[in-house]
Amino acid sequence: MADPLILTLSCEDRPGITARVTGFLFERGCNIVDAQQFCDRTGAVSVDRFFMRVAFDPIGTGPDTLRAAFSKFAADYAMDWTIVSQDRPRRTIIMVSKFDHCLVDLLYRWRTGELNIDPVAIISNHPREATTDIDLAGIPYHHLPVSKDTKADQEAQVRQIASEADAELVVLARYMQIFSDEQSAHFSGRCINIHHSFLPGFKGARPYHQAHERGVKIIGATAHFVTADLDEGPIIHQDVERITHADSAADLVCKGRDIERRVLAEAVRLFVEERVLMNGGRTVIFRA
Repeated sequence: MADPLILTLSCEDRPGITARVTGFLFERGCNIVDAQQFCDRTGAVSVDRFFMRVAFDPIGTGPDTLRAAFSKFAADYAMDWTIVSQDRPRRTIIMVSKFDHCLVDLLYRWRTGELNIDPVAIISNHPREATTDIDLAGIPYHHLPVSKDTKADQEAQVRQIASEADAELVVLARYMQIFSDEQSAHFSGRCINIHHSFLPGFKGARPYHQAHERGVKIIGATAHFVTADLDEGPIIHQDVERITHADSAADLVCKGRDIERRVLAEAVRLFVEERVLMNGGRTVIFRA
């Protein structure tokens, strides 16, 4: 049997889209195993917008043939769409600075088969000995130091590595450098960042210590797409944990790291499973 495929699409909402899409697949002998749809009527964009994700087995029809036929079908609706293999690992670059908890977690989930990624490179602004001592299983490690004067050149090197590795996703796993507008635009829609959810409060250094001093009762983390608006890109996943008066600042740091790694891993999973669709400045998430 051919590898299962995933169709995702978005377009202006019109009657009959679901029926026509499922009918298109049925007529070509495909077996739908999961289908989800959503119509945004909240005014996020100027018109009602329809979103759909369909997982199916292409029985007797190759993916290239399906793409060619669907291209003509989709033109009638001015659809943004993709048809991709469900099982193919997504080629991923992981960027990290000195804190390796998110990096270690992503690699563990990759090794155990939980995350369907293919780590093609690790990039850091610090040398490897300052970042992590775990076995990288042969994944190329690129030390690209950066300063104000070298930022443009360093970012060009990142783009070159991504191009040569044919990377589909860039994950900022606690990479503590701000992308330029050019870099953000280059990786638009395929770069995910993680940070604590205190923003816009508790900016700068030691945010968990600042939160402890204020006596916060909930801490959290946010994973989002990278845009020129720094930490305000479309949100993919968030989570929180309750804090009590008995928690020290060190406890908050520890719990914060745990939330960060969990939230980032879930955001990556949603992305590689084609469950994230852009909706203006927001996202539509089709969860399993």
